[in-house]
Amino acid sequence: MSLAIAYSRGRSGINAPLVTVEVHISNGLPALNLVGLPETAVKESKDRVRGAIINSHFQFPMQRITINLAPADVPKEGGRFDLPIALGILAASGQISAIELAKYECLGELSLGGELRSVNGVLPVALQSRKANRALFLPLENAQEAALVQNVELFPAQHLLEICAHLNGQQRLPTGINQTPAPSDDKSGLDFADVHGQFHVKRALEIAATGLHNLLMLGPPGTGKSMLASRLPSILPPLTEAQAIESAAIVSISDRRFDAENWLRPPYRAPHHTASAPALVGGGSNPQPGEISLAHNGLLFLDELPEFDRKVLEVLREPLETGHITISRAARQADFPARFQLIAAMNPCPCGYLGDSSGRCHCSSEQVSRYRAKISGPLLDRIDMHLEVPRVSHQVLRKGLPEGEETSATIRQRVIQARQIAMQRSGKVNSKLSAAEVKQICTLTESGHQLLEQAMNSFGLSHRAYHRILRLARTIADLAGAEQIQINHLSEAIGYRKLDRQG
Repeated sequence: MSLAIAYSRGRSGINAPLVTVEVHISNGLPALNLVGLPETAVKESKDRVRGAIINSHFQFPMQRITINLAPADVPKEGGRFDLPIALGILAASGQISAIELAKYECLGELSLGGELRSVNGVLPVALQSRKANRALFLPLENAQEAALVQNVELFPAQHLLEICAHLNGQQRLPTGINQTPAPSDDKSGLDFADVHGQFHVKRALEIAATGLHNLLMLGPPGTGKSMLASRLPSILPPLTEAQAIESAAIVSISDRRFDAENWLRPPYRAPHHTASAPALVGGGSNPQPGEISLAHNGLLFLDELPEFDRKVLEVLREPLETGHITISRAARQADFPARFQLIAAMNPCPCGYLGDSSGRCHCSSEQVSRYRAKISGPLLDRIDMHLEVPRVSHQVLRKGLPEGEETSATIRQRVIQARQIAMQRSGKVNSKLSAAEVKQICTLTESGHQLLEQAMNSFGLSHRAYHRILRLARTIADLAGAEQIQINHLSEAIGYRKLDRQG
């Protein structure tokens, strides 16, 4: 047979579009032509494939070989097409069964000796293979990642010969076992019990964790802002399996190694303030996910917020509202999910000591205003909670509470219970409620309406801030186990708009 077809998958954002590898062998001078918009790494596959076939003791056809990667208008990149190209050549030359090959999908990079090497983006491929109802050949190193997808038939292999023996019916490959890794214990050692004092800050972080509300901490250096933020993941509930697969799919297409042990834990990303806009939201000629997508279903912590370039911060505005980011380039476009919780920290002034008991601040009001103006009003409006973090006394710092500080495990139980109330009521956390759902769920008494309207007029709050206060008050009421939002819940929610009051 001179024509054979192998199925593989490309990469487009977190999607894995089908790529049909067509191999035709005809008479003529020996040549291997690769068409279908292959990039450099794909063009180089012809040399890897030739070496792998010869060193696996197969015959490489000394004829004219044409390989088409369809659809032709979709760019192909990476070494993932080595395996389907090699199998296509062997099937077209009659050395393996072309009929059997058409029943499978395959991907993997080949060494010159025929060994299979791991590739990125296997999890989206496994999801699409299941949807297409085809089994999947893949490198053994990628098997643990692909096994997260239930009800897909996997055949992990270490060598090209193993797959050829399977297709020829000589020795069948063992099927990869679909399994969901059990959540492991947190080995970071970070616990809220390590933080002495700052009780109102811990309370605010508990509220933020329950409703996934964005939060900004404002305070002098050394008051524990970064320490508190790094411990916020320890009180978050584990991800659902669907959320974990979404987050794992983003890690799968990036250059980061997939961690099966921690796959149910919400991601935590803390980029340095020198990060560029493409590093934060994603980019490149071949669009890659940025920090906001790597933090999908988890936390994005921005320390020293005003030190970020203002243009970099402004790119966060749309993802904070929509939960996804679209990267458009001249050659292609990619969509990445970006439903993250923003936690930020900043000093109150350029020197950092405004309002501190040490009295070390000498910043003028103009310097303070210019410093805070680095954070635009529209971005600040999208942050639900503005929280002041003062310095704790030496006595509290040395001794803490006589009965001991609350552990993260204790706080997490309250967070889980309150979040379950919201999920049973609307199927989502309170920060994700739509305007119509806010009107239906976040009802107030007449005195509550009067209090909120007074705050709107006094602080000049926007309609967006109005809805965010109501969502926040609903979360506070859930933590208290109250069916109705009370005045004290609403007052606490309004109290977290500190920078609005100062404006």
